[in-house]
Amino acid sequence: MEWTGARYADQPTVEATTWVAAPPGTVWALVSDVTRMPEMSEELQSARWAEGASGPAVGVRFIGRSRHEQFGEWETTSTVVACDPEREFAWAVGDPAEPSAVWRFGLEPRDGGTALSQRMRMGPGRSGLSFAIDAMPEKEQKIVFVRLREFERGMTATLEHIRQRAEA
Repeated sequence: MEWTGARYADQPTVEATTWVAAPPGTVWALVSDVTRMPEMSEELQSARWAEGASGPAVGVRFIGRSRHEQFGEWETTSTVVACDPEREFAWAVGDPAEPSAVWRFGLEPRDGGTALSQRMRMGPGRSGLSFAIDAMPEKEQKIVFVRLREFERGMTATLEHIRQRAEA
């Protein structure tokens, strides 16, 4: 990832992509089951559907618990904002009208397999990162850049886990 100089209010994004030698249906089963995501993430420790939900649908919520060496441990409630089987799965962290982040998996049939992407957009709502920026406003651009690089590394690893499982 190259330096962008983005600030949190810019709602910067980061994306990772891969190709999976498996049909979109196989890949979809992995990316749309949030309870399996902790197995593929260093930061996300657990995830469970909320309010009696048992699977993905627009408006359904889930609870995620995360841990980061510098930020500690926290819990978030996310709302599924896009659920198009075998094409797109996205969720907003926190208030869907003003989320702290929006995460998205995109799937596209390609070359007998699936082109898979994962994208994250920061903001516009406040997040744990906002506290670091409040404490060191002169370092905001660096704080945002470092966090985006962490997300990019994590997404690349997540996509590799998904690829390996789907191809197994």
